[in-house]
Amino acid sequence: MSDQKPNPESRRKFILHAGAVSGAMVFTSTFPLHKAMAAATPPAINLGQIATMTGSAAEFGPYYRDAVELAVNQLNAAAKQVFGGPIIAKHITVDTATLPTVGVQAARQMVDTSHVPAIVGGWSSGVTVAVATSVSIPAGILQIANGATSPLITVLPADAKADLLFRTTASDALQGIVAAQLMNGEILKGYKYKTASTIYINNPYGQGLSNAFAAAFEHRGGKVLAQVPHPEQVQATYNAQLTQALKGKPDILMAVSYPAHTIVFIKESRDIFNFTSWQFTDGNASLDVLQGVGAKSLDGKYGTAPGEDTTTTAYKDFAKQLMADFKYTSIPPFTASAYDAGMVIGLAAAKVIANGATDPAKITGTMLRDQLRVVSNPPGEEIQGGSEQRIVEMLKMIKAGKKINYTGASGPCDFDKNGDVITPINIWKFTGDKIGTVQMQPAKSIPSA
Repeated sequence: MSDQKPNPESRRKFILHAGAVSGAMVFTSTFPLHKAMAAATPPAINLGQIATMTGSAAEFGPYYRDAVELAVNQLNAAAKQVFGGPIIAKHITVDTATLPTVGVQAARQMVDTSHVPAIVGGWSSGVTVAVATSVSIPAGILQIANGATSPLITVLPADAKADLLFRTTASDALQGIVAAQLMNGEILKGYKYKTASTIYINNPYGQGLSNAFAAAFEHRGGKVLAQVPHPEQVQATYNAQLTQALKGKPDILMAVSYPAHTIVFIKESRDIFNFTSWQFTDGNASLDVLQGVGAKSLDGKYGTAPGEDTTTTAYKDFAKQLMADFKYTSIPPFTASAYDAGMVIGLAAAKVIANGATDPAKITGTMLRDQLRVVSNPPGEEIQGGSEQRIVEMLKMIKAGKKINYTGASGPCDFDKNGDVITPINIWKFTGDKIGTVQMQPAKSIPSA
């Protein structure tokens, strides 16, 4: 596999708002308890996270880790005021290398050695599903994905009875519809295509989004000429896949993949096939892609991504604090939803503690799961995240036995029976050396097909 190593400075430019296991690095933040106060402090759980620190999406992992770290910092600071001490003992991040096999090994080691009752992640649907089916669900661990958008997650057989897999971002059933609307000329004036092909990463994310888009585009009278998969491992060439995808001379090619793959096949599309009509998705909303392909070739190209309403107080406060604490100047997709995943786990833990738990070793994933919808869904007083002051308010209400309805930086965290939430879908654009959101499609405005 050819990992793409982004320039650290490039990670600051988004406008879109070592113990090792098979190369998987472990990053731990610890909040020690003072022995003298041990009897007066609440039980503090370990919080796990799987993130793309290396591999085809290495560009994004540090943002997701730091967003959860921000949630942990705010939760612990608030908990010291309300409960007398922190409620998260350690925040442990393991690297998935953006591959299911590595993700499963890293998650298993984390579960076995750190005994985490809950995991944030992942970004890749393929990694998320593999970890859920092989590690978290069998072990009774709650997993809340921040960027896994595959429609398969909604109906994952392994979770049908377990109810242990949730996510804080919308299913690609929605993104597929918006991508089709965009391509069909329903969103941007003068932007309309009649025929298309897709090239997609052969995992639950790629398959799910390609299929959702194809169904919605053909429902609108468009024609999908080919849907062509490519391997999860980054390849030296995608000539065979592009030959198949471009055979029928589509008006446009939609890329449903990750940054390192996208760089290779988009350059080949341009240089070998002389084809430069492309539409993108959340997996390629990447400065690595912009730098690898070249701003001139990508300038003016559009894409879609599950997003958030950046005008809310929760998002503004979250973004301001994240950028101040971790020295970022902007925020890529699924960062706010990583913060929300960490926050709702912490709020659920606070509810378990308020209900009388005293031994962290006895706080399980199912106990947290049982309180997740209690602190995140109606009924209850709606309170936005993003600031420590409002987290204190929520913990005080939880301790007093009052009901809250957490609304996150990425939007409402109202989990349905399948563990899904509904968030906006954004239209984004490559412009010069930047990536910018040009329009937000509110969830309520997206049709059902």
